[in-house]
Amino acid sequence: MENRYLSGEYAAENPSYHVEDSAWKARQILTMLRKHGLEPKTVCDVGCGAGEVLRQLQQKLPAQTMLHGFEISPQGFALAKTRENDRLRFFCEDFLAAQVDPCDLLLCIDVFEHVEDYMGFLRKLRTKSTYTIFHIPLDMSAQGVLRIKTIVANRVHVGHLHYFCKETALLTLQDTGYEIVDWFYTASGIDLAKTLGAKLVAMPRKLAAFVSPDFTARVLGGYSMLVLAKGTR
Repeated sequence: MENRYLSGEYAAENPSYHVEDSAWKARQILTMLRKHGLEPKTVCDVGCGAGEVLRQLQQKLPAQTMLHGFEISPQGFALAKTRENDRLRFFCEDFLAAQVDPCDLLLCIDVFEHVEDYMGFLRKLRTKSTYTIFHIPLDMSAQGVLRIKTIVANRVHVGHLHYFCKETALLTLQDTGYEIVDWFYTASGIDLAKTLGAKLVAMPRKLAAFVSPDFTARVLGGYSMLVLAKGTR
């Protein structure tokens, strides 16, 4: 499956590497950092794609913060390289194989659902930082299973190999040695709705979320979650 990212197949399906969603993702990360009073001096983004999330974060974090992005796709790395500056650096290599010191904050944003051995990946990752922030798509909902089309599309076009709901996502992190510090839902299906169809579906999700976010995510879908965790060594 890794060849999908090395060969250019993923880039052909997703030429922007989701740059259009990066400012929104950065805002979710900053919300979590500010909630817990965290000001990391070193930040690493694993599977950084085009690097736009890090660029957005750099504009809001203290000027002395060092940010490094790691991307195995040559096409994604080429996009990221255009965003590089003296405190924002990118590397076309596997983060787990790289010789890097542990960082204050590791970002794993919409990544481990793409990794074949995702639990082995998470176990190896947990010793690489003080804190880790995960953004995890919650593909597994009642509507998603009934319609199935979205789950299949996420596998074929986006490369999702594993599908989570809130409970299985959190258990996966705990089972691989993480302490959950905090988490919250992110309304990806509402905030990032682009087509008319997506916007129409977003309306009942938004209304239902006022009553019960858990119910909405589990039944109607359209949500992801942001998790702040610490690795237990």
